Amino acid sequence: MPDLLIELFSEEIPARMQARAAEDLKKRITDGLVEAGLTYAGAAAFHTPRRLTLALSGLLAESPTLREERKGPRTDAPEKAIEGFLRGAGVTRDQLQEGDDKKGAVFFAVIEKPGRPAAEIVAEVLDTTIRNFPWPKSMRWGTGSLRWVRPLHSILCILTDEAGAEVVPLDIDGIKTTNTTEGHRFMAPGRFAVSSFDAYVSELKRRFVILDATERADHIWQDATNQAFANGLEVVEDRGLLAEVAGLVEWPVVLMGEIGADFLGLPPEVLQTSMKEHQKFFSVRNPKTGRIERFITVANRETRDQGVTILAGNQKVLAARLSDAKFFWENDLRVAKHDGMEAWTAALSNVTFHNKLGSQAERIERIAALAREIAPALGADPDLAEKAARVAKADLSSEMVYEFPELQGLMGRYYAEAAGLPAEVAAACQEHYSPLGPTDDVPTAPVSATVALADKLDTLTGFWAIDEKPTGSKDPFALRRAALGVIRLLLANDVRGGLVHLIGRALRSILAAQHLIAQAKFEQELAAADQTYAKIMQTDIATIEELMIELDNMVLEAQTNTPDVGNSSTQLSTDGDKELKHLPNVATDLLAFFHDRLKVHLKDEGIRHDVIDACLAMPGNDDITLLVKRARALSDALKTDDGVNLVQGFKRANNILTQAEEKDGVAYEFGADIKFAEAEEEKTLFTALQAAEPKIAAALEAEDFAAAMAAMAALRGPIDAFFTAVQVNSDNDVVRRNRLNLLSTIRTTVLKVADLTRIEG
Repeated sequence: MPDLLIELFSEEIPARMQARAAEDLKKRITDGLVEAGLTYAGAAAFHTPRRLTLALSGLLAESPTLREERKGPRTDAPEKAIEGFLRGAGVTRDQLQEGDDKKGAVFFAVIEKPGRPAAEIVAEVLDTTIRNFPWPKSMRWGTGSLRWVRPLHSILCILTDEAGAEVVPLDIDGIKTTNTTEGHRFMAPGRFAVSSFDAYVSELKRRFVILDATERADHIWQDATNQAFANGLEVVEDRGLLAEVAGLVEWPVVLMGEIGADFLGLPPEVLQTSMKEHQKFFSVRNPKTGRIERFITVANRETRDQGVTILAGNQKVLAARLSDAKFFWENDLRVAKHDGMEAWTAALSNVTFHNKLGSQAERIERIAALAREIAPALGADPDLAEKAARVAKADLSSEMVYEFPELQGLMGRYYAEAAGLPAEVAAACQEHYSPLGPTDDVPTAPVSATVALADKLDTLTGFWAIDEKPTGSKDPFALRRAALGVIRLLLANDVRGGLVHLIGRALRSILAAQHLIAQAKFEQELAAADQTYAKIMQTDIATIEELMIELDNMVLEAQTNTPDVGNSSTQLSTDGDKELKHLPNVATDLLAFFHDRLKVHLKDEGIRHDVIDACLAMPGNDDITLLVKRARALSDALKTDDGVNLVQGFKRANNILTQAEEKDGVAYEFGADIKFAEAEEEKTLFTALQAAEPKIAAALEAEDFAAAMAAMAALRGPIDAFFTAVQVNSDNDVVRRNRLNLLSTIRTTVLKVADLTRIEG
């Protein structure tokens, strides 16, 4: 069995595309070969800046001969039908065979497809792969029509067996396959012949090319950490940067340089970001002080002066970059110390957040009002929460964040500290963006958590209010991430209270902002003596005021009891701003969105969707913390035999009772009486239910769902014994009614804990 080696040699491929391209090459070639009948023992893909390589071992020398028996029409079928079958099968009349079938005598055609040599199949598959390669971006060069990420120079394609290496003949737009390739661009130019994969790898390394990207990355990291350790320092770990740098060099040479003393006072994150984004340098930190003092750069060649010239050039460029960063930092500090970041916040009035939701400054006003209101629920001081919300996004106007957007929030903390603001406010500036994903840390400091929650709620309610919801796989405003952030904030901080209340307050902030805008327009038009337009504006103001009153009522209802969110508000029929009329109804849809996100979040805990659905059917389903406690307890209960069997017993009781109620046209919910019980198992169930009901009620009152589930699961034995020994539909009508009422007691008792009708299986 021969081995196959393919190398596509080109100009430098962007580092971010290399790994995916190597996997695409492997998948497309192997899929094409297997589809054509060529199997193989193993496959491995490699990539360097200038080449994509695929090595296959144990490839079949030729595809197997295939025989297919195809059934045709009856032997007495019309001639045209037989001719059509001959054309489709590609055979002649004398090649047909007759056989028996259920319908009688029919024609059969035996079609034999002879195997083909591996070289022929490889050439076809490789040609198709190269011409249809899925580069994110590609280019044409010269006069040919071939597209590749960068100009493709050569194609190495050989089949190797005991007899030697054979070039697979192929010509793609004038590029013919060969058995040669090139080494390092500078240190070993010129082509050399290849006879096998092992020879290929060793010869490349001899010519200063490390084929394996993982080996290059390991070499870089080991050499960098060794150099740093020798100087009492440590390299700041960055796996993403390591992978990228490994894709920029074929022969990595690690060099450590110094950062000018003038720049050591910059925040370490500024130094790290500037060096990473602009120069692809690793940061080297002093573990005693936490300062970034040196950098690691990776050259693509060895030099006679041991990299001195390379380092000098890099340090010169880095000094220019850091001079800009130092200027931004010092200028921003002066602004922060002078007016406490208020100038930056004011400047955000000229920055549009969304054309339907106003400027960033208007959004900050909404977040501040909401943060003040929800602060007590998170144990935060309302004044501090409002102050933090007002300055949390001020750094968006700073020069540093304009240059390095990824530093937003972090720079806000530095500037807030420089402005002398309280530590809680400074921390909130950095932490209020979190959590950014399912594994990101969740803020637990009261002020930070309050501002983070207000920020995400304003985002969600705002985009829901203007009907810019996620659709399918599209989520341009990251609303799914924001909803997951709200859920994680509520759970991590053990926040109690309904989401309906929070959504209502966030919507009211939007309405209040709209009211101010409408009032200002009204006064402007009135001053301009445009009475007609002013009258229209006055109608809009009245509409908004009505909506605000309705939202207040909805929030009040959410605070005092558990509302039916779907009926908590009605559509207004006034003639005001039509875009605002639906705002109270947003709570219904947005709460459902939170529930969907919660299911995704809890899936990682192993909690099934139907378990969550069973808890969503219970009162208080907009209290996320309460809902999750109930779901976890039910999930744990269903992992036990008692829990599983109880569900089956409950469903049996519920089905019998439902059928009887439909048949008799009455509801059996008047309470059973033990004096009509006949069987001992029936009496035992009465006793068990009487004992379980107060335990379940007390546990639910204390929100101890585990105890409630345990009390409920204890009914499993008596219910099983009842159904084993007792026939519900007795001939005695009194006994039958009593037993149906007993089933109703089972249903009522169990449904107090969770709606088990929604549990699958």
